[in-house]
This record gives sequence, structure tokens and C-alpha cells, in this order.
Amino acid sequence: MQIRAICSDIDGTLLDGNREISPTTRKVFASLPQDFPVILASSRMPAAITHLQRDLKRENNPIISYNGGFVVDPSQTQASTLSSTCITADLCRRIVQMADGMDIHISLYSENNWYAPRMDKWTEKEETATKVRASLLDNHRVVDSWKKNGGGAHKVMCMGDAESIELLYRNLEQNFLASLHLYRSKDTYIEIAPASISKATGLSLILERYGIDMSEVMAFGDNFNDIALLESVGLGIAVGNARPEVKAVAADCTADSKADGVAQAIEKYLL
Repeated sequence: MQIRAICSDIDGTLLDGNREISPTTRKVFASLPQDFPVILASSRMPAAITHLQRDLKRENNPIISYNGGFVVDPSQTQASTLSSTCITADLCRRIVQMADGMDIHISLYSENNWYAPRMDKWTEKEETATKVRASLLDNHRVVDSWKKNGGGAHKVMCMGDAESIELLYRNLEQNFLASLHLYRSKDTYIEIAPASISKATGLSLILERYGIDMSEVMAFGDNFNDIALLESVGLGIAVGNARPEVKAVAADCTADSKADGVAQAIEKYLL
């Protein structure tokens, strides 16, 4: 099998225990040819991914952000945005209204903009994890602006205590399952994206420009939103800390993310 590109999830997969790319992993990626595409795929916004690209010295490589909702390739001389799929303003308003009266934080994301309703523990936690600062603006004012000027959310993030999040999740599932993808990375989080996209759909768009087939890609992941990606490539690899459902579809498993599992797999198959 010829591997011509790598696609990797970030949180829980590429990052170490300090939520950084370890020196070992950086060194292994530096051993790959500079024209070998390294594609980072995440539920994060682009600005929360580009600093990791700099760590890997892959600034001009493509990015799959918002789980495939916003795909960019800065290496292209033409328009760098390959795909943009949003949750409509009307649907965003219904989500926000559904959480009204509940002690739930809702953040709204569009391209490189992150709108948080207030500075609270959830905003502070996300700023620390992603190294991006939020714009503080009431949810309804953001949606009003999108409704007036056009636009929508590439991602809606709901955060709160486990009981409240479970209640909201059940309500969202009952009302919007056909149009929205509801992903729970933790019992205190719901990440919401359009149902039509995934990391796999984003990767397919990128590879068309490079003349690379999905069968020629090595991909890494750890969580439910990585399953379609690992299933669709030639060599899907789960890190050791991956959920059992992810390991079940992977062609191989490597060490935990905190033990440089991605680097170990690259050394095994490519170096």
C-alpha cells in the first residue's frame, strides 16, 4: 500500500498530556518530505488549528475544521475555501431557544469567529485549550445579525452540567436528528454540525486537488467523529486511548496520544 498523505484528528489523538504537539512528534513529522500533505482535521475553528500547523512546520497544508463544515487549502493560488456548510440562522435560533432557561452555555462559530455569550468557566476553559479568544456577544444578537446579513454557524457548542446537557441532547435528537449531527465528546458537551458533512467528506474534497485517492491516506483518530474518516481511508489507525467503537473500525491501533502514538505509527509505516 502506497501512503501519499496523512490526515489526523487533534484533541485526544495528536496532542500530548499538555495539549501540545510533543518534541518527539514534531521530529517525526519533520522527517517527512515537505511536499507530503499533512492534513489536520478537527471540530476546532481554523485559528485553533493554524498554530499547531506552525509547530509542525506545515503552515501551507489544508485544514478540515468544524468536522468538515469549513475546509480550506492555503496552498492554492485560487480561492482557498474549498467548502463551507453552515447551520442556518433560523435553525441556530431554534437551538438557542431550546436552551433558554437552562444553565447551559452556547457558543456559536462561523469561519474564524467564535461568539460566546459571556466570560464564564466554559469560555475560559475553551480559550485555554484552543489558544483562541472569544468575542463576547449575546447568542440572539449573533443570530439576528446572521438573519439580517446572511450567514450561519459552522458549529454550535453547548456546554453545561451533565444532567442539563443530557436533557438538551434528548430534545435536540427528537427534533433535529435528520438535519443536524449531534456529537458528545464529553458528557458536559454537545457539538452540533450540519448532518451532511464529516471529516471524510472534507478530506475527499482536498484530495481531488492533489490527485490522491482516499486509499492512499493514513488517518488517525480517537472518537466517534473520526469513525467515518478511518473507515474511508486506506489505513485508518486508532490511538490507544480511542473509544472501542473507533478501534473496531480501524485497520491498526497504535499507542496512546500521550505516548506519541501518531509518531510511532508514522515511524512504523513510513520511515
